[in-house]
Amino acid sequence: MTILETERLYLRELEMEDAEALARVLSDPESMQYYPEPFSPKRVKGWIEWNREDYKKYDHGLWAVILKEGDVFLGDCGITMQTIGNETVPEIGYHIIKAYWNQGYATEAANACKEYAFDVLQYPQVFSYTTAANIPSKKVAEKIGMKPYKVFEKNGEKQIVQVVRNWCETGTVLT
Repeated sequence: MTILETERLYLRELEMEDAEALARVLSDPESMQYYPEPFSPKRVKGWIEWNREDYKKYDHGLWAVILKEGDVFLGDCGITMQTIGNETVPEIGYHIIKAYWNQGYATEAANACKEYAFDVLQYPQVFSYTTAANIPSKKVAEKIGMKPYKVFEKNGEKQIVQVVRNWCETGTVLT
C-alpha cells in the first residue's frame, strides 16, 4: 500500500520480505558509521517489526522508499516518535542504500514525509537529530527547511537536533 508519492518515489509500509534489501543499508558499515554499529540480520528484522508496530500505534513509522522507475528499493524514510531530552516528538529519519547516495532521494523522501506530518498527521512541528559528525543527514534536514533547535547527549555522543514548524515567522498557520 502506497502511503505517499513524489515525482520519482513512492513510500509504502515495510514488510518482512524487505529485510534483505533493507540490510543493504542498515548492515553496511559505511552507511551506519554514525550508529553504534551496523545491524545484524536479526536486528534488521526487529527494525521492521518495530516500524510495523508504530504503524498500528501512531499511523506512521519508517516506510520503504521505492524508486518508481524499475520499482527499486532504496532504503527507508518516515516519521517515528523519538525521545529527545525529556520530550517525545515526531522525528523524520532516513537511510538510503549507498549506491543511491547523492541523487536527492533522501531529501525528496524526507520532504514528502515533512508535508505528510503537517498535512495528514497535523503535527505542528517535526524534528530530526543525528550525531554532530553526520554532516550528510544534517544537510538533508536543512534542505527540507529544518533549523538548529538544541543539542543533547545520547550514547555518550553529542546529538544535533533540528526542527521545522508548520507556520511561518509571524505564527500564521500554513495552508
